[in-house]
Amino acid sequence: MPDGSSVEAAFEILVGKWKPVILLHLFKHETMRFSELHKAIPDITKKMLAAQLRELAFHDIVHREIILQIPPKVEYSLTKYGKKMIPLLQAINDWGMSHAAHMNELYGIEKSKSE
Repeated sequence: MPDGSSVEAAFEILVGKWKPVILLHLFKHETMRFSELHKAIPDITKKMLAAQLRELAFHDIVHREIILQIPPKVEYSLTKYGKKMIPLLQAINDWGMSHAAHMNELYGIEKSKSE
């Protein structure tokens, strides 16, 4: 069993409602502009999206590239280091789909009652 500090380090990247969702979109689309991410995740505020992307960039999970043109644009993608998370993200996504099906089977609901 891993020690608590290594688990905490991993959860620091994944904790919260939005980081895994952002990472799955970047995995699926490879490169996305801020506005594309915001349209893909309509329930997130622009402020929260910017904060989550900043944190992911700080941890070298997401690369932020400014393209100098008029007007300038910013693109986000997974870094080489961030791509190491793909199997973990895929496993979380698969388990989430399985859990939703399980809850639907048990209670006839799509999401858990705690949400």
